[in-house]
Amino acid sequence: MKYTIAVIPGDGIGPEVTNQAKKALDAIAEVYDHIFLYEEAQMGACAIEATGNPLPDETIKTCKNADAILFGAIGDPKYDKDPSAKVRPEQGLLKLRQTLGLFCNVRPVKAYDSLIKNSPLKREIIKGTDIAIFRELTGGIYFGKKEVSEDGKSAFDGCSYDVEEISRISHLAFKTAQTRRKKVTLVDKANVLETSRLWRKTVTEIAKQYKDVKLEFLFVDNAAMQLILNPKQFDVILTENLFGDIISDEASVIGGSIGLLASSSLGKRNALFEPIHGSFPQAKGKDIANPLASILSAAMMLEHLGLHEEADAIERAVEKSLLLGITTEDIKGKNKYPASTSKVGDFIADYISNQEDSNLNFKNIHMGQSTII
Repeated sequence: MKYTIAVIPGDGIGPEVTNQAKKALDAIAEVYDHIFLYEEAQMGACAIEATGNPLPDETIKTCKNADAILFGAIGDPKYDKDPSAKVRPEQGLLKLRQTLGLFCNVRPVKAYDSLIKNSPLKREIIKGTDIAIFRELTGGIYFGKKEVSEDGKSAFDGCSYDVEEISRISHLAFKTAQTRRKKVTLVDKANVLETSRLWRKTVTEIAKQYKDVKLEFLFVDNAAMQLILNPKQFDVILTENLFGDIISDEASVIGGSIGLLASSSLGKRNALFEPIHGSFPQAKGKDIANPLASILSAAMMLEHLGLHEEADAIERAVEKSLLLGITTEDIKGKNKYPASTSKVGDFIADYISNQEDSNLNFKNIHMGQSTII
């Protein structure tokens, strides 16, 4: 099969980790007889520097014409340190989400057995954690009306949702729960917010169509606490934009490294896949950034395209790299000598291409002691 992939490397470590994801995809293409055509585009600080626009029209066109979008990261300290800047890198991603109608953000959170010791939480608390967070992505306070008073002494951010915005992501969450452990937890603030009350009313009605799925409710403050106290209780978490942003970042500590968290942003026609770790400008160009979240994002992309066996091959390669300790500094694992970004990418691609080789052989190759024949 032939697929066109829009690749947006973005800022900071984005290009480095995206290159490793492409290595994995190239290995998949070779083993499973596919063709991936990469169409590169700009977005973020790099696009501002080149064109003055965080999301050039050409990028939108490239994304619309692609079968899927692989994105790296966005953001630059230059803009973080200047809150008065009118044009900002993040505007590009927000506009792309709106333009393509990417209303559903899915963030898997999994506790890998080989990395449990890296988590700040106790083993008995996090072992077995496997959560899918469904965050509404194009509504809420991020896209509401914004005002600042003339004297600059007060400001306003409006938050609004309608039934259609809530319904479309809720159906996706319930359908996913049917393939998992059949439980959806709606996270809201219905004791205070009218938008949350609309979420609760709408989701309660939708739940009647999925009688095999249990629906529970948690206020966001309690949900934040429960994620730390007992994350295993969750299966699918469904929530609005702002709460989802906060909850998913909190959940990232469960796995021991934010460098492992992939995500997808889904619309009716388009889909974008990205790691959630941000641009990490301090590591830019040093070949030390963890590429596994980007590589796992590529696996989510393959799953979306219906290439389930291929996605599984990437996931198994990632688990093998963790098991053998072929990881970057943020994880280390069994290997006291951390691997570089590019070395991890090489291992993932190598494992996909040579899945029958022994664990020992892969370890030796990584140590530079032998070669695959």
